[in-house]
Amino acid sequence: MNILGISCYYHDSSAVLIQDGKIVAAVAEERLSRKKHDNDFPERAIRFCFDWAHTDGRGIDAVAFYEKPLVKFERVLAQHIDAFPLGAKAFRENIGSWFSRKLKIKETLRKKFGYEGEVLYIPHHLSHAASAFYLSGFDKAAVVTIDGVGEWATTTMGMGDGIRVNVEREIRFPHSLGLLYSAVTSYLGFEVNDAEYKVMGYAAYGNPQTYREQFSQLITLHKDGSFSLAMDYFTYVWSDRMYNKKLEQLFNLPTRQKESGVQQEYADIAAGLQRVLEDSVVNLLVAVHKKHPVNALCLAGGVALNSVMNGKLLKRTPFKQLYIPPDPGDGGGAMGAAMYAYVQKAKKSICGDFFPNLGPSYPTEQIIGTLESFGLIYEEAESDAALVDVVSGFLAEGKVIGWFQGRVEWGPRALGFRSILANAGKTEMKDVINAKIKHRELFRPFAPVIMDKYVYDYFLADSRLSESTKYMLMVYPFTPKGIKRVPATVHVDGTGRLQVITRKDNPLYYDLIDAFRKKTGTPVILNTSFNVRGEPIVASPKDAVECFLKTDIDYLVLGKYIIKK
Repeated sequence: MNILGISCYYHDSSAVLIQDGKIVAAVAEERLSRKKHDNDFPERAIRFCFDWAHTDGRGIDAVAFYEKPLVKFERVLAQHIDAFPLGAKAFRENIGSWFSRKLKIKETLRKKFGYEGEVLYIPHHLSHAASAFYLSGFDKAAVVTIDGVGEWATTTMGMGDGIRVNVEREIRFPHSLGLLYSAVTSYLGFEVNDAEYKVMGYAAYGNPQTYREQFSQLITLHKDGSFSLAMDYFTYVWSDRMYNKKLEQLFNLPTRQKESGVQQEYADIAAGLQRVLEDSVVNLLVAVHKKHPVNALCLAGGVALNSVMNGKLLKRTPFKQLYIPPDPGDGGGAMGAAMYAYVQKAKKSICGDFFPNLGPSYPTEQIIGTLESFGLIYEEAESDAALVDVVSGFLAEGKVIGWFQGRVEWGPRALGFRSILANAGKTEMKDVINAKIKHRELFRPFAPVIMDKYVYDYFLADSRLSESTKYMLMVYPFTPKGIKRVPATVHVDGTGRLQVITRKDNPLYYDLIDAFRKKTGTPVILNTSFNVRGEPIVASPKDAVECFLKTDIDYLVLGKYIIKK
């Protein structure tokens, strides 16, 4: 049985293919189109899935779409009618896309791929819930999803049990933790639906108590775990501008100018926002556990990308285990929809042994052809052992490496297949990579990747590590040893976004870190995504070479081939 899952037309488009219960291919459209946060119909991603599985539209048993477009359209109409005449201009500008694209999923599949079969429309938050529970490996778990908005729901609570996932309760638009975070993100001078994670990093520079009273006027937490927003501060119901002058008056500050660096007042607002989010989610989760006193929690939706929050949840709630999928956002909704559809049809769960290297890979001939087309001189490593020995030596010397191996990662994080690597023990590496390679804000932190057996030497992490630590979704404080040994990955508040690597999941990457450990005594390296600001993570050899040539990366490693700048 072949099930295709797709998401598109709102945030990040993607496609996923399941064959007989196994996820065999998955990629975000942006990786192939080279348009960051591409939300168009994922034609390239679907073609990749078909090519990988040697099939086409005729070989698909069902397509699962990650939400119900008609229900979402109903909500969009209702919110603008209720706000009329406010937002009439925005409504006129956007309504056409619903009739030309968003309500024509089945027609588009037929035109582009000749697919005439069944299209299943899975509720948005049920797709999120399935994306977490079916990958978690838990037999039974509470399942919570939190994002901006799906059709009507912004937050849902339910249970996963065996092969069943049920949504029992929801909080509806316009009351939304995701939209609250996005509105303040915009107020802080960052791009909505793109830079919320920057606000999370910016918050570490601030004091969450400074604007505590102001935030208490924006959101009210209730005893049943729910929350409500004071909507007179926000305009996202009817406008592309998400907040109004009243929000500026509340904080007694104008909107922060973009690219203006760390300013204490705005950093304090970011810190207050982060604290409010954490307190709101903890309040929700405590109520969920009270109703369903199970050990395990599955979390999904775009808010689950807030890794600072994630690292605190097991300490602040009664849950003992936590799973967050590698892409908890809208891109991951395609995977959730596909898994939910498969389970409903096959009456059995998804096959285990999952790791999110599910995108395209490129043959040696294409790598060599690309290098020669750019006129680059390269050396070929004789073996994997020789490769990791040479590259770990470069890292020990303080060189920056573009690392390109195997299949493209699924999700927004670089997990050692398309990564930029550096020596985390050299303090200056943070500023070097931010300024000369990534071309991004200097306050932005970098993540450490660490061999699994050394985690507790370097991090004050949960006693039972979540599988999600492999996906760079959890932030924890460093130990004193960690702060001393890997300063380039230590954020201003003494924390780091942990990525744990096991040899089973990525042998070559693991062996590289181990070789670096033998040379330096440190089982940690700096890992960041292989891209520059404003561009998606590289996918093809051509993408990697172009990024290499326009940055100060010292060496590019494409498969077994080493290229010096």
